[in-house]
Amino acid sequence: MKKIMLISVALTLLVAGSVVAQEFTLKSDDLRGQLTQTQVFSGFGCSGENISPSLKWINAPSDTKSFAITVYDPDAPTGSGWWHWVIFNIPADVNELKADAGRIEKNLAPAGSIQSVTDFGKPGFGGACPPQGDKAHRYIFTVYALSIAKLDLDEKTPPAMVGFVLNSHTIAKASLIAYYQR
Repeated sequence: MKKIMLISVALTLLVAGSVVAQEFTLKSDDLRGQLTQTQVFSGFGCSGENISPSLKWINAPSDTKSFAITVYDPDAPTGSGWWHWVIFNIPADVNELKADAGRIEKNLAPAGSIQSVTDFGKPGFGGACPPQGDKAHRYIFTVYALSIAKLDLDEKTPPAMVGFVLNSHTIAKASLIAYYQR
């Protein structure tokens, strides 16, 4: 009887271990822990290419109505961090952004999505550009799965306001962190 009970417990653990929940995950073929000159800003004393990385997300919650993506540097010496990219109203059937989708004039972002103003003062992607000699800054790329199809905001909405509205409609989120220092 003890042997049967032990086998039963072992089988239960084996089956339970094989049923792994799929987690909402953000990936990028362009990010490897350290940002490169490709993702560095062109201006403010930086001479990068200012190209937003390709991003792909998997296992979004089934009740997702839209997505949003932000890039935020909490280490910027401003007292409130620095918003590098804010894009929202990404349709629920989209699960990736191509490299350079943050350059609005290239029209690579999904139809209907909105890129609002960043702390650089204009919409679209603004790459890394920490102060010379400062510690390595963290650049947090986050995708939000949202409970509504559209945020009632536009390209002039400040990033902190977008963040406030995003957080009130977030079902799930996933992040990647990359670092940069100059």
